Amino acid sequence: MTATQKEKAERFRALHEGPGAFLIGNCWDAGSARILAGLGFPAIATSSGAFAGTLGRRDGRVSREEALAHCRAVVEAVDLPVSADLENGFGHAPDFAAETVRLAAEAGLAGCSIEDATGDPARPLYGFEEALARIEAAVRAARALALPFTLTARTENFLRGNPDLADTIRRLKAFADAGADVVMAPGLPDLDAVRAVCQAVGKPVNFMVGIPGRSFSLAELQAAGVRRVSLATALYRAAMTGLVEAAREARDEGTFGFVERAIPTRELAGFMAG
Repeated sequence: MTATQKEKAERFRALHEGPGAFLIGNCWDAGSARILAGLGFPAIATSSGAFAGTLGRRDGRVSREEALAHCRAVVEAVDLPVSADLENGFGHAPDFAAETVRLAAEAGLAGCSIEDATGDPARPLYGFEEALARIEAAVRAARALALPFTLTARTENFLRGNPDLADTIRRLKAFADAGADVVMAPGLPDLDAVRAVCQAVGKPVNFMVGIPGRSFSLAELQAAGVRRVSLATALYRAAMTGLVEAAREARDEGTFGFVERAIPTRELAGFMAG
């Protein structure tokens, strides 16, 4: 028996209210989503960068229609809550961010994230007031839904040339006060910064694993106050590393040792059978 969208949204919301941090698995297609579900992850997230990679593109070069079609495929593949990385909502106006949230719910999602990166190298971040207005509009759209849709508000300061912890906390606090259910700031430099963010905001904090030297253990993050840990493109990059290493062995050495190391097809299919 499959869960309804509302039931999955309720389960997703409840995960953030548990006694400790939980790990959400970031997929790049329906097959990887089913494998993660088969491995016991309690929820699935999309990754804009990983999905773009499956299309042979860079992150940020996927349309809203393509992203939502991808979300629907993942939702249909698993009987788990799915949250989506929807970048800046694929448009600058606050109303556009709100419309993206509404469409995300129509796609069957239990939640999504909206960030303050513009996609414009000349102006990589929205100003504070503009960023806040966009989250306020997204919150209004989420609250108008007939299910507890979990909206994550995300500041890209540390990824977009503004590694200012005070401004990061200011933005996250404003987003939380505006009604965002979860906040996140990818690229925080150390556990002290993670702890400062968690102590400053009154909402669950998501930590994004995936940056070398800035990816801490689940136990360390939980002790710092993090409630959700996402894997961003890390699993996709790990999979592609396996592809590159195997292809190089075949091309350069003329040997196929990777065949012996690879998980058998039948075992992979077993993960997807649930």
